[in-house]
Amino acid sequence: MKKPSFLERLTGGQSEDYDRILDDEHQFGDEDELAVADEETDENWAEEEDAPDTQQDGELPVDMYQTDDTIVIRALVAGVSPADLEISITRDMVTIRGVRDEYQEAHDDGYFHRELFWGSFSRTLLLPEEVAIDEAEAQEKHGLLEIKLPKLDKHRTTQLKVRSNAGHK
Repeated sequence: MKKPSFLERLTGGQSEDYDRILDDEHQFGDEDELAVADEETDENWAEEEDAPDTQQDGELPVDMYQTDDTIVIRALVAGVSPADLEISITRDMVTIRGVRDEYQEAHDDGYFHRELFWGSFSRTLLLPEEVAIDEAEAQEKHGLLEIKLPKLDKHRTTQLKVRSNAGHK
């Protein structure tokens, strides 16, 4: 198979080799120069088969808004103890993690609907402005987590007094 020209790549034009493969009469086989080796295919399937076994965190839905001096993040965390919530804050990012344990009272075949999320969850948010992490507050009330992050006042100024070490030996 010849390498497509710059114009063919730019315009999406296809060479005769591609047309040959798309023909109804074409049979894929080992002698086909465009065929993928079986080993490569087997490896790809093995990787994809392993993926469902790894438990992924659910993504916590949030609302984030700002006032003049604060960024506020709200998330529904019903069924999660405040002690089981982990909130990490940097000046420009917040990560919320937790686990919602399932209390199953019926067998799987006894359910008509299963829409609630159970298990671990996390959410990382980039903040639109830098915040004062030492002044941040978080509280949970009736299953609603609210995080208040005071914005850094970049226009704030202060006067420093210059000390003199003269006379000290």
